[in-house]
Amino acid sequence: MRKIFDNIIALFVVVVVLFLLIPLQPWMLDFLLIVNIGLSIMILMITMSITEALEFSIFPSLLLITTLFRLGMNVSSTRLILGNHGHAGSVILAFGQLITGGNIVIGFVIFFIIVLVQFIVITKGAERVSEVAARFTLDAMPGKQMAIDADLSSGLIDEQQARLRRAKIQKEADFYGAMDGATKIVKGDAIMSIIITLINFIGGVIIGMVMDGGEFTTVLATYSVATIGDGLVSQLPSLMISTATGMIVTRSVSEGSLNSDVISQFKAQPRAIMATGIILYFLAAIPRTPHVALLAGGTLLLGGGFWINRQMEQQKVAETAAAERAAAEPEEAAAPSESDYYKNIDNVYSLLAVDPVEMEFGYSLIPMVDENHGGKLISRIVIFRRQYAQDMGFVFPSIRLHDSSALGTNQYVIRIKGEEVARGEILVDYYLALEPPNPLGEIDGIETIEPAYGIPSRWILPENKEMAEIYGYSVIDPLSVMLTHLAETVKKHAYELINRAETIRLVENLKHSAPELVEEAVPAVVSYATLEKLLRNLLQEGVPIKDLGTIVETAADCAAQGQSLELMTEQVRGALARTITRRFCEDGQLRVITLDAEVEKRIISSLTRNEQGVYLAMGPDLMQMIIAQMSEHLKKFTELSQTPVILVSQVIRGYFARMITQFYPNVYVLSFNEVTNNVQIQALGNITAETPVRSERRTVGT
Repeated sequence: MRKIFDNIIALFVVVVVLFLLIPLQPWMLDFLLIVNIGLSIMILMITMSITEALEFSIFPSLLLITTLFRLGMNVSSTRLILGNHGHAGSVILAFGQLITGGNIVIGFVIFFIIVLVQFIVITKGAERVSEVAARFTLDAMPGKQMAIDADLSSGLIDEQQARLRRAKIQKEADFYGAMDGATKIVKGDAIMSIIITLINFIGGVIIGMVMDGGEFTTVLATYSVATIGDGLVSQLPSLMISTATGMIVTRSVSEGSLNSDVISQFKAQPRAIMATGIILYFLAAIPRTPHVALLAGGTLLLGGGFWINRQMEQQKVAETAAAERAAAEPEEAAAPSESDYYKNIDNVYSLLAVDPVEMEFGYSLIPMVDENHGGKLISRIVIFRRQYAQDMGFVFPSIRLHDSSALGTNQYVIRIKGEEVARGEILVDYYLALEPPNPLGEIDGIETIEPAYGIPSRWILPENKEMAEIYGYSVIDPLSVMLTHLAETVKKHAYELINRAETIRLVENLKHSAPELVEEAVPAVVSYATLEKLLRNLLQEGVPIKDLGTIVETAADCAAQGQSLELMTEQVRGALARTITRRFCEDGQLRVITLDAEVEKRIISSLTRNEQGVYLAMGPDLMQMIIAQMSEHLKKFTELSQTPVILVSQVIRGYFARMITQFYPNVYVLSFNEVTNNVQIQALGNITAETPVRSERRTVGT
């Protein structure tokens, strides 16, 4: 029995389809017609009571079912009208006699007016509203998704709330898309009603006169009443369903049910109500107008408007008095003083919180951040966070954005764990033009330095943008300048942002794809502390940690052999050779700077071990020689617009990288086992053991 109840709708649809084939008795048709009218009234009342369209999300499917049900009734009634001498039950007869009132012409006119009102006014309008609502809903989806991501990143909502809001947006798009097609069903139903009415009338007259041999007057009266009654019984539910269709697609701008919205919004305009009453009084003064009706209507509107206005004034007085009483209360009662607040030692701990990433703005930059004023920084940060997570496998924490009176109006500051790490200044109404090596012309502007990469630039007016691009300048809008600076700063300090909690979270996420590996390795073989330091080492040198499974597996093998963290890092980097090569390889070539064998030997001999481990104790002469030659070779990478890479052996890679980044932080040091075999290595320079002086003398001698 329960299975039948669970599938009652499916059974109902099957039965409705059978109505098109199986003849019905008049008493059964009467019952189904009453059910059809009651169902249409119920649907109309529901659409007037809901506050948003998704509360009645089954409406498109219900619209199709009720239309099919109504057509099934039409076919059954047509069969009875044509096959039962015009008698199709008491419901059709009662409605036909009600609308004709003894005059067939009036009955047909009223019937066709009802059909045309539904077809031209309600159905046509509902169809247009559905099309516009569907298009606007689909167009607004990307913006709504970005708003959800922005709220999620700023901490206004949690992941569960974001998931629910995304699901609601998807349901809205599906609903209005379905409604766009469902309104075509209503339009077809109205056309079909006219066709069925003509079939009933013409077919009935032919059958009554030709086959039954009845008199024309009697046949016309019988079949006219049956035809009009059948059409009216069909069109009244169809009219209510069409009205419900228009109601439900216009609920997007409503805050409550239709009843509450109408009452509240009319009550909010008492002066308009009273003005309408006064206008009716003026109309009553015109000769030959219905004075009594106009005076009664004007009096009713004036009295109602005056009463509503008086209620609003009393409410306003009460609210003002409540506000004055609240203001008159002692400030100590509303909020304790600062000294009293911090007497509680627990409140002092709130001062110790430090934001992982923080960005402060001057007054002029607030509109770029505030979404209420069209600011797009938050949405751009959300996009960057997603892209960085896809590239590096690390989700950096939410960024706290706030203004600061201590900064200049055009300045901003980026802080990592409460300390300033970057600062910039931008001009909101200008564009930043990055100077090319050989510009084709000079452009007027305010000279500055691009904050992210230190490129000489100019702030130019918007009208000079096209000319600057013609001269070869790269023109960037202010928001992109600030976002690029923020992105590069976060990338540079990402290793500082990974902590124990984030490491555990990454491992928990790995459990979904490699549960056996996690169970075997973490924390049984590799502790969370060791894994955190390993991930920090990789991020510090720009190595993605997205392939966490390979990292954990390699680290577990190294830990089982008792290797140190430094050796473990090098082994993991070797396991990520394809990932590292892909970052720096271009068109199958890897352009690098190499070290002479003698230089590597001298560096290896400089490695010293103590109680804390191995460190590089390089002499000042050797260090100065390497740095001097590096500055010459790096110019070649600048000309090619490529990231500088130094290729060394695995033994010294880690120690040499820590030394060289102190002087050139944008230089990457790779080892030979981190480069895949299918890459062609092209050496743009070689650091030799010769001092600059010896090199100069040798050149002169040659």
